[in-house]
Amino acid sequence: MSKRLNGFLSTCISVCLTLFGLSVVTFFIGRVMPTDPVLAAVGDNAPQAVVERVRHEMGLDQPLWMQFFHYISQVFHGDLGRSALTSNLVTTDIARFFPATLELATAAIIIAAIVGIPLGVWAATRQGSWIDQTIRVVCLAGHSLPVFVLALLSLLIFYSALGIAPGPGRQDIIYQDMIPQVTGLLTVDSLIAGDMGAFWDALAHMAQPVLILAYFSMAYITRMTRTFMLNALGGEYVITARAKGLSAQRVIWKHAFPTVGVQLITVLALTYAGLLEGAVVTENVFSWPGLGQYLTVSLMNADMNPVIGSTLLIGAIYVLLNLLADLLYRLLDPRVT
Repeated sequence: MSKRLNGFLSTCISVCLTLFGLSVVTFFIGRVMPTDPVLAAVGDNAPQAVVERVRHEMGLDQPLWMQFFHYISQVFHGDLGRSALTSNLVTTDIARFFPATLELATAAIIIAAIVGIPLGVWAATRQGSWIDQTIRVVCLAGHSLPVFVLALLSLLIFYSALGIAPGPGRQDIIYQDMIPQVTGLLTVDSLIAGDMGAFWDALAHMAQPVLILAYFSMAYITRMTRTFMLNALGGEYVITARAKGLSAQRVIWKHAFPTVGVQLITVLALTYAGLLEGAVVTENVFSWPGLGQYLTVSLMNADMNPVIGSTLLIGAIYVLLNLLADLLYRLLDPRVT
């Protein structure tokens, strides 16, 4: 128990140091960017007196170490500053945009796991066969093709050419602002409101970006599952189980896969974190009003507070999901101390 407690404490300390380091990096990136946040707020043609006043109000006329101390104090109090573009608090904007990204990433990881894990197991049990080779080629294509290429091809074929999919955006204009926001997840809020038309419309708009992200993630999950299963199937306990005359399905799912399942926790957690931080391109292609599009628009307009705040949030999510995976790994695998 003491070893587990020490391991937990060391992990927590490591997470705190990582988050602090991330705060330092995001702060100094915002300060060394070749843009002036004051001019981004007041415009290039503002009088010099206005520029100096706003610079003082933003604290940018103070020494760098004092700016950093003030920034860290704000972060600890949950204040990420104010967006010059929307005039809202960054936390308010993130609370509005992040659920759209969360909805995409969650749907994508569920589909990727449901499809990718069985495919990886199937490929491992048919090693060297045409089934294995086909699955490996499909996964290779998922890793090799850039996401923006798949997104553009999807829009070109299913929306523009065939007309069987809705266009970019999160919902049709007839449903804009018609669903009361409860969770921020449009599909869930539509069900809560009892509006099935809005629900099916939201699902239709989600289909293309979700499937593209799911395909990209499925390729990685399938490849890792196959690798883990090949190692497990070569283990002595599996050979012993086969020698006892157990059925192939029992050997695979009762003896080999449980050891693989523990390893897959880390793979799924990091893949999910990657979806939350890596949906920027997909959101911009499909005009999806999520955190990725918010981050891109802010960066293009030199609005650094949202850029720094969004980067810090994504990094924190990545670190915390990694911590969760590590804790689950220690909990489910008694060999890890």
